[in-house]
Amino acid sequence: MLADSHCHLNYKGLVEEQQAVLERARARGVTAMLNIATRESEWDAVLATAEREPDVWATVGIHPHEADAHPHVDTAKLVARGQHPRVVGVGESGLDYHYEHSDRARQQASFRAHIAAARALQVPIVVHTRDAEDDTLAILREGMEEGSFTGVIHCFTASGIFADAALQLGLFISVSGIVTFRNATDLQQTAARLPRERLLIETDAPFLAPVPNRGKPGEPAFVADTAAFLANLRGEEVEDLRSYTAHNFHHLFSKTLSR
Repeated sequence: MLADSHCHLNYKGLVEEQQAVLERARARGVTAMLNIATRESEWDAVLATAEREPDVWATVGIHPHEADAHPHVDTAKLVARGQHPRVVGVGESGLDYHYEHSDRARQQASFRAHIAAARALQVPIVVHTRDAEDDTLAILREGMEEGSFTGVIHCFTASGIFADAALQLGLFISVSGIVTFRNATDLQQTAARLPRERLLIETDAPFLAPVPNRGKPGEPAFVADTAAFLANLRGEEVEDLRSYTAHNFHHLFSKTLSR
């Protein structure tokens, strides 16, 4: 068992040969892939892939970069599309203050709408955060006070302090191929100590291909390389890490267990 908890199978670089990409992943033992939406125009295609492929599931959501362009995507719209049987999460949503592609207040409003939708649908929220740790935690804590929900910090690159705070909120943390990069020492220190019952792995394909695939478009097959690196980093058997991170994926995204 091996789960890629976050990929973009309908992005340029993968969609042109999507079937071959899926077959390469399966050949390396990948048994589950979560195909993430980032803008409303993608929802139909992302859902179509999940409808067609039994080992692929979907989310609906608006990336913080796209918040300015989607003021009309509110909680009600997310809930309506999120009732699709192959939708197992909401997102990715969150805050990105690094690029400032969308107004911060608009990002925050969108994030709150996604949290409310995740709570209403009883599915996890997939959280993107970059250079916005304090505000991300504040909104997550505010949301928890309004009613509990589950979620994952995807492509984790934040501080160890943020990791501890996210874990205290009951969230999961997903580690991408960035952990294999030579200069990712801080991330490696945090990844080495994350509790195994809250750890997921992902590719964020077609981005962030791990060593030894740097310079190539990322794809779900490469989650096997990240798993091998992480197992060595944590002093664990790779088959054990592959198994428990896949178990964690299906535990968090529990709709994947429905038939």
